[in-house]
Amino acid sequence: MGEPEYRIGDGPATRVSLSLPEGTAEAIRERVGKREFSSFVASAVERELRGMLLDEYLADYERRNGPIAADDRQRARDAFDEALGEPGQWPTAS
Repeated sequence: MGEPEYRIGDGPATRVSLSLPEGTAEAIRERVGKREFSSFVASAVERELRGMLLDEYLADYERRNGPIAADDRQRARDAFDEALGEPGQWPTAS
């Protein structure tokens, strides 16, 4: 049996060394406190990874099928806005 494979956000916590600019670290501490620092960083990294995976999926889809139609892009933006309750918060993709 090999090592277990975990998905983004799953598995036991593991210690890693992380270097951040002091201003960034201080901004995080001010917003979430010292006790929630690791949780905040983990959540931010997970969001970034999921965004990267989505970008890769969309690029692959468009390579195989051609560009996504403008009306389909708008429907996707509308769905995100509705799901997250943040109309107009998603940047326009070029």
